Amino acid sequence: MATKCAQCPLRRSDLFAALSDDDIRFMDRFKVGELIIDPGTPLLMEGSNSPQLFTALRGMGLRFKTLENGRRQVLNFVFPGDFIGLQAAVMGEMQHSVQASSAMTLCVFNRSEFWNFFKSHPERAFDLTWLAAVSEHFLGETLTSVAQRNATERVAWALCKIMQRGHALGLSKGHTMPLPYRQQDLADALGLSLVHTNKTLGKLRDRQLANWGDGMLTVSDIAKLMRIAGMDADTDCLPTQPLM
Repeated sequence: MATKCAQCPLRRSDLFAALSDDDIRFMDRFKVGELIIDPGTPLLMEGSNSPQLFTALRGMGLRFKTLENGRRQVLNFVFPGDFIGLQAAVMGEMQHSVQASSAMTLCVFNRSEFWNFFKSHPERAFDLTWLAAVSEHFLGETLTSVAQRNATERVAWALCKIMQRGHALGLSKGHTMPLPYRQQDLADALGLSLVHTNKTLGKLRDRQLANWGDGMLTVSDIAKLMRIAGMDADTDCLPTQPLM
């Protein structure tokens, strides 16, 4: 049975803004079902024109772009609550791919109803604009990290961002959260080699700041990790965001 929007478990997270009863009814009409996929399953492919949009309800994935020579740039990590496919809805086709890293459950929406947001629910349309702006902001942060932070600072920055998101979503228990990605995924996100990424993670582990292994991430002292990354605890926090 598909999850009704009124009973969506993500709504319990403080990360997401509250929805009005009218918005919930509208989203229930917009949603056409749920899709369960296995780890490694492609969800959207670069150059594709999917008739559907998705919200990640459970599980994690990757957004990435692949060059003609096979090299890959990970754009960001998909977490529960992320809206997937907006690029294809606006531009006609995907400019990057999305793939499941763990088992995922996705809320499915018909793209043909997309423009009804703007006609009948302008507040929800603004939420889509907000999500697009936040995605642009995050890519700017990532580019700054790749261009201006050294390897240790980059890895520290990424682990802080991941841990912040996991904590906000209730995925963490104490200092530990599940992380179904590979070190190669992190390397491809940060512009580092796999060897350099492995050595950098080892240094952070030796300093008892963070440890990633067997699908679990432990951040023992996020305040110190943020200082290493040059982050400001008062400003580098997650804003409340809309849930589609």
